[in-house]
Amino acid sequence: MAGTTPHTELEPGFSAPGAAAEPWTTALDQLRGAEIFWISTTRPDGRPHVTPLIAVWHDAALWFTTGAHERKARNLAHNPACTLTTGSNHMNDGLDIVLEGQAECIKDHALLRAVADTYLAKYGEDWRFTVRDGVFEHEGLHESIRSLVFRLRPHRGLGFRRGAVFGQTRWLFPAP
Repeated sequence: MAGTTPHTELEPGFSAPGAAAEPWTTALDQLRGAEIFWISTTRPDGRPHVTPLIAVWHDAALWFTTGAHERKARNLAHNPACTLTTGSNHMNDGLDIVLEGQAECIKDHALLRAVADTYLAKYGEDWRFTVRDGVFEHEGLHESIRSLVFRLRPHRGLGFRRGAVFGQTRWLFPAP
């Protein structure tokens, strides 16, 4: 999966003349470096839920954590379809990225250990996770916090380039 490359195309109806599709490598660099992401899920009654979180790119997927009783975990248990976004907060500069897919709760110890190492490398010692019983453990302010770990292998992505030449790119990923 590490070498999965999506089909890339420019959306000309939403792009300036002369715009070019963003290469997936550019998006991947931004996903690896972004500190904050936003996750959008759907509540069981159909209402949307959006919240910020941290995430890492590992093995052709975006990984994130949440407590089992948090709203996003309960939403994903009901409907695993979700969207993760990251980008710039500037009107005339940057690349916003939207990834759509199905979140999977992963319990495999060896895989979680590798993802924990990716979190540590990206976010530093404050985000050192221990893998135990198929979850991440992290020392909180007053207690140990246990978090489920989710993998989102995107099936579709959108890139919104802002600046002198704005453009919209679509990335379509091969089925797993």
